[in-house]
Amino acid sequence: MAFPDDPLRADHMAKEPVEDTDPSTLSFNVSDKYPIQDTGLPKAEECDPITLNGPTNSDAPHEGEENGFPDSTGEPLSDISRGESCKEDCTCPACSLRAPTISDLLNDQDLLDVIRIKLDPYHPTVKNWRNFASKWGMPYDELCFLEQRPQSPTLEFLLRNSQRPVGQLMELCRLYHRADVEKVLHRLSVFTHEIKLR
Repeated sequence: MAFPDDPLRADHMAKEPVEDTDPSTLSFNVSDKYPIQDTGLPKAEECDPITLNGPTNSDAPHEGEENGFPDSTGEPLSDISRGESCKEDCTCPACSLRAPTISDLLNDQDLLDVIRIKLDPYHPTVKNWRNFASKWGMPYDELCFLEQRPQSPTLEFLLRNSQRPVGQLMELCRLYHRADVEKVLHRLSVFTHEIKLR
């Protein structure tokens, strides 16, 4: 073991780089190297307003505790059972379970054929599958490629967007004034909604 007054140790220490210990040069901005993880409670705007409406007095008995049950066994879906309706583009978990997607449309061959007949035409004045696909970000080269394929371009467009909700496709129909296609999609939405409620 080397002693502090050992000449070999002193020689070795002189060759090593000296660390700058001046506190004015230290970086106190640790978050660049070590990001801070937010583990706090969600902010008020991220919370469901129903969960924030608890009693303000901590001595007051909670609704679930009056009957001898803990708070956590209250009705978690009480806001849904009250009959409050969500807006049309709602993305809450309850709505996403019942909102039909384009993949549901692809499973209904009769409905798909009707939509294909309505959107496949190549008449330049009719807003068709090309307008829909370009609105959803399909590049021009890909649009031209789909036209050259033997399969229906409408079917190809729907296959590539199969995870989108039918509601978004209905919005495109409204945008391009295609009420005929919107009626067909509305029938699918109503039919799928009735099946999921059963």
